[in-house]
Amino acid sequence: MSKSSALRRYDQTVIILSLAYAAALIGANMVFKGNAPGGLLAYTVAVLPALPIIGMFAAIGRYLNEEQDEYVRMLAVRKTLIASAFALSIATAWGFLESFDVVDHVDSYFIAVLWFGGLGVGACFNKFAPVGGAA
Repeated sequence: MSKSSALRRYDQTVIILSLAYAAALIGANMVFKGNAPGGLLAYTVAVLPALPIIGMFAAIGRYLNEEQDEYVRMLAVRKTLIASAFALSIATAWGFLESFDVVDHVDSYFIAVLWFGGLGVGACFNKFAPVGGAA
């Protein structure tokens, strides 16, 4: 089965954004390990690695909008819903564990890591779960 043009565009966008993320993260780490900036520049440099990740979320939305095959789009939507439920459930439970001082704090950007991991969970679900009615 060949990839749709929407999926090819999505793949290319994610590769470019992944490279931009790596460059921004390395650059921001270098800036802050050296003579750390202050004020607005610090905020700007610190948020740079987040921008490509935000772009990836937008790319997924664009892909879902552009995908012409309704079945393939439904699988992608289901995968993103599972990823969202996975990441938000773990983040919520962890937040309560933190608030009761049961576990240490984890930086909130790890929610995106969980979400991307949840895409893998969703892909496995799509592979093994029936499509349509009840199981």
